[in-house]
Amino acid sequence: MPTSDWTGRGGTPAAPSQGRFRPLGLREVVLREPGFWGHHQDVNRQASLDHIEHWLTKSGWLGNFTSAPEQRQGREFSDTEVYKFLEALAWEYGRTGDPAIDERFRAIAGQVAAAQQPDGYLNTNFGRTGQPSRYSDLEWGHELYSYGHLIQAAVARARTYGRDELVDVAVRAADHLCDVFGAGGIESVCGHAEVEPALVELYRVTGDPRYLEQARLFIERRGRQTLGDIEFGRAYFQDDLPLRDATVLRGHAVRAMYLSSGAVDVAVETGDPTLLDAVAKQWRTTVARRVYLTGGVGARHQDEAFGDDFVLPPDRAYSETCASVGSVMLAWRLLLAQGDARYADLIERTLFNVIATSPADDGKRFFYTNTLHQRTLGVLPPADEMVPRASSNLRAPWFTVSCCPTNLARTFASLATYLATADDGGIQIHQYAAASLDVTLSDDRHVLLDVDTSYPASGQITIRVRRAPDTPWTLTLRIPPWAAGATISAGGVVQEATPGWISIRHGLDEGDTVFLHLPVEPRLTFPDPRVDAVRGSVAVERGPVVYCAESVDLPAGVSVDALQLDPSQPLTDDGSGAVTASCRILAPIDGDWPYASNPPEPVFDKTTVTLRPYHSWASRGPSTMRVWLPLA
Repeated sequence: MPTSDWTGRGGTPAAPSQGRFRPLGLREVVLREPGFWGHHQDVNRQASLDHIEHWLTKSGWLGNFTSAPEQRQGREFSDTEVYKFLEALAWEYGRTGDPAIDERFRAIAGQVAAAQQPDGYLNTNFGRTGQPSRYSDLEWGHELYSYGHLIQAAVARARTYGRDELVDVAVRAADHLCDVFGAGGIESVCGHAEVEPALVELYRVTGDPRYLEQARLFIERRGRQTLGDIEFGRAYFQDDLPLRDATVLRGHAVRAMYLSSGAVDVAVETGDPTLLDAVAKQWRTTVARRVYLTGGVGARHQDEAFGDDFVLPPDRAYSETCASVGSVMLAWRLLLAQGDARYADLIERTLFNVIATSPADDGKRFFYTNTLHQRTLGVLPPADEMVPRASSNLRAPWFTVSCCPTNLARTFASLATYLATADDGGIQIHQYAAASLDVTLSDDRHVLLDVDTSYPASGQITIRVRRAPDTPWTLTLRIPPWAAGATISAGGVVQEATPGWISIRHGLDEGDTVFLHLPVEPRLTFPDPRVDAVRGSVAVERGPVVYCAESVDLPAGVSVDALQLDPSQPLTDDGSGAVTASCRILAPIDGDWPYASNPPEPVFDKTTVTLRPYHSWASRGPSTMRVWLPLA
């Protein structure tokens, strides 16, 4: 059953009542500086939150809650950006206890509350004078999607503060939703999944079974073709076939991730193993065939959707930032439910190579999409200009569809909750970052740990036991699949750590130290030959980080598209985070026809090229870039 202790462990975005692992709250895991993720979290707090609030005000999206219907600004789903911002503020308050954050939250929540109708309905785009009627456009209206983000913001508030005005607003909205879409009501779904995981979390907070049942109804209705057909086909909405019958994730990538997250939540809370197994199977098939090297998902621009199996063109990668946030949400829920290290592996890859790539160093510009091959320099958008969602090949300050800044803000604010878990016997560490853990196990056994590391710059992770129970407990560490040759040392005993899980089951006492070494030397990565777009190419990785070549690191006049990597020569790690590779530079070929009866004889120069982490690309100004390099 769900917990009634709303604020007990400081809150976590997903809190299943059962499963293989228990998530840890914001009071149990604290990221520290200096550290890769601690830094990102600090930039989010110090810069991104202010930047987002400025744009929500400037764009008029925040004002929609108090303005007249005819003055409404933004797309039909612009309410959700305010809700995601509120969720970010809620997690940030739960993390820091900052009264200024709380004051900002209350002010915006009051504006939202003022727009709610007496029956619980809340949407600034429908139902008022001169606007379309309620639920008149389930395919594109995003009304239920908006409820989902409202409820998730309220859940974050409930778990980090307690019951307040926004929580009451969300409860009234959820009650309205159950009245209208419950048994005997409108038997359809929203064109954009999102309300499903939100309703389950509200059930977990309040214990009201109506919310779980409504989420279950939405999951079971999906794929029954209750939505109208569109030019992209019903697969765009995942409404082409029942969720249990699907074998792979398809359609609009963000929608697919949110829907699958809700399905896992429903399966866990209702004890439905067949539903859980169906989603897990779809995840495995998708990862094997439809995910980019960076962890990004979505190969098609026209519908922001998955491509067919192995259709992963690097220069046309959509790889939407929000889809990767959804991917982390889904993999995390599967990890909690089933305990398979592969879920944490994908989370790590996605965090370092998409989530960390989108924001600029100052936290005030963002990639909406995340290409793996940029052929043109592009133009940096002005700091005060709103741009179309995917028009910029450089980070932009705000978009007409600006879902990624707010999605990143809520993710960074709650990021510590994705680092580790617990069970009756001990603690599991899934992601490595400088952090402190303060965890109570079963029978009130208390464990305090300090994790010190500069990962991924270094593969050295030191875990110090500051407090341990008198009875045996287990510390389990994840060994990534790329970390062949990893070692672990505890009590003076060094042993090899093979990919997967490694556990220290007994003997860790107060004052003991565990040393984990993950080899992060640069390595070559070869694609599956069925990925036509990059056949004959190779990528460079170092630890969990994907690398790329950028034009700003090349001699004048040399294109990234002229590079061929020589695999016979070693990769060199210069110690600063850059990697040096031996390459050929193809000379330009003049001619009036790019084809011939015989293979052309290439003319080239040899050189060394500096490769840098993909997540840092375009940080030094406009550049061209590529991840996959043809083999010499």
